[in-house]
Amino acid sequence: MELRQLRYFVTVAEELHFGRAAQRLHIVQAAVSQQVRRLERELGVELFDRSPRTVRLTTAGQIFLPEARAVLAAEGRARAKIAELVAVRPTALRLGTSNGLGEHLDQVLDKLVRFVPQISVELVSAATQARLDQVRTQGLDAAFVRGVTEIPELRLIPLWRDRLVIALPTDHPLAEAPVIELARLAGMPLRLADRSRNAPLHDLMVSSCRAAGFDPVLGPPFTTLQDTLAMVGSSRDTWTVLYEAQARRMPAPRLAFRATAEPITMTTLLAVSATNPPWCLDELLRACDHDS
Repeated sequence: MELRQLRYFVTVAEELHFGRAAQRLHIVQAAVSQQVRRLERELGVELFDRSPRTVRLTTAGQIFLPEARAVLAAEGRARAKIAELVAVRPTALRLGTSNGLGEHLDQVLDKLVRFVPQISVELVSAATQARLDQVRTQGLDAAFVRGVTEIPELRLIPLWRDRLVIALPTDHPLAEAPVIELARLAGMPLRLADRSRNAPLHDLMVSSCRAAGFDPVLGPPFTTLQDTLAMVGSSRDTWTVLYEAQARRMPAPRLAFRATAEPITMTTLLAVSATNPPWCLDELLRACDHDS
């Protein structure tokens, strides 16, 4: 039994004429007759007495009519409830951002607006732990993070792997190569953020250098992106690392960005509440999918 069959039956019962019912329903008369016949076959009774001149409800039709109307009324109430829910659904998304997202962030926001045209996104920049705390306390709906594993009360959803690239002065001899063996940087001071500020990235680079056969010489710490890149570009023997998606957006004429021979990557995750996820989580994950 289908809702449209009930709707057709009720309309014919009110008009007592298949042609006028079809006009009200904006469909052809044959479709109305066909669906009413299917309903009668399913119920095992005739709902109408049909004659060349008149159409009348049978006894079964008279009994069935209020029940059919009740079903259609319930459908209308259900639709109204959903319409109310959609009308009051939040449209704002508070999203914590991570350093180095670069073009990834632009792509996510562009897709999200296509998937949810009414959305407004508030971007919040903060340290990793602050972002996680705000997601936990509902200060943020979601946050991009890296270098974290299990967090109580939060769900961490892997999104993509970010590759790190080397930044060094354009006039350095190694800048001539499109790909650099990490071991060739041994002895050159590496500018990294202090471990207290970014332990995952700091530890990843130290372990990568050691895997390449040397302990990195740590130069002055990475401060702001602008200042650090300016200092590397004006030096002769220092280097740092950036996420590739970020480097592609950097106007840095005095810097060369080069891939490492052995890729160094870190996974970007989306942190959301395990019990109260964002209202648009499905659309947000679709927006984060590079293949969507």
